[in-house]
Amino acid sequence: MRKENTMNIYDELENLKARARSNPELAHELLATREMKNPVSAFCRIAQEHGCTFSAMDLVSAGEDSYAAMRRSTNGGGENSPLLQGEDDLYEMFLIELT
Repeated sequence: MRKENTMNIYDELENLKARARSNPELAHELLATREMKNPVSAFCRIAQEHGCTFSAMDLVSAGEDSYAAMRRSTNGGGENSPLLQGEDDLYEMFLIELT
C-alpha cells in the first residue's frame, strides 16, 4: 500500500508543477515557502489547497523511499554507492524544477 501512495505523490507533484508553471501566483506562493519557518508544512498546505492529498510526512517518506531504491540500484547498493546529495528531498527538487 505504501508504494501506491508514493506513486500518487509523484503524480500529484507533477500535476502541481504543471499548474504552477501556468499560474505565476501559485508558483510564487510555492517558491516563497523556502522563507517560512516550516517550509515543507507550508508547501504541503498550499498543495492541499490545490487538490493534493499528501502530507509533509508522506512527502518526506516518498523521498527517502525513492533515494533508498536508487542507492540499492547503484554499484550493488550499500556503502559502495555514491553519495547522491539532495536526491531524497522531493520538496527541494520540486522547487528547483519549478524555477
